[in-house]
Amino acid sequence: MIQIFDCEQGSADWFACRAGIPTASKFATVMAKGEGKTRSKYMRQLAGEIITGEPMESFTNGHMDRGKTLEDEARETYAFIHDADIRRVGFIRNGDKGASPDSLVGDEGGLEIKTALPDIQIERLVSGKLPPEHKAQVQGNIWISGREWWDFVSYWPKLPMLTVRVFRDDIYIANMSAEIDAFNAELAELVERIRNCDRRGEVLRNQLVQSVLAG
Repeated sequence: MIQIFDCEQGSADWFACRAGIPTASKFATVMAKGEGKTRSKYMRQLAGEIITGEPMESFTNGHMDRGKTLEDEARETYAFIHDADIRRVGFIRNGDKGASPDSLVGDEGGLEIKTALPDIQIERLVSGKLPPEHKAQVQGNIWISGREWWDFVSYWPKLPMLTVRVFRDDIYIANMSAEIDAFNAELAELVERIRNCDRRGEVLRNQLVQSVLAG
């Protein structure tokens, strides 16, 4: 079931919505066969959220704050150029997975905005294609939201804006779904293993207390 949460991204409510589940921005990490350590670290982070009820540590800096400002500029520019009906949402949850879209567009689409330094923006403009490192996130957004297409926007002030429309790739999404299911199964096993450690520790503590009282 698709659930849409109209909370501010980065807020306490947003962290609560996404706690303990893989999200589209990390789907590439989940699917990366040659990045076992990165995948394992992400799994441990989610396990920590589930067990402690606390979100992964997050921080902001000047670069990130500027990125948010540029994202707003790109969104407004996109809406003006395409005369698009855009809707900002906080989080979309679909079962045990989710996504934080930059915007929903009309009834069938969505928007993913990336700001890029001039050299990267020029490289993307020359290519005119979706950068492969963002494919998992964009297709993940389509999958999670149940929509048909997603516009990838790359932006930097004083340079042309790149917009690439990406349509649903059902074969890719089927493979992604299998990978996410496997990841979630491993995550559940890890959480249970850690909780069992805690239960065994509690038993030992109780036995020690009983021994002291009896002595």
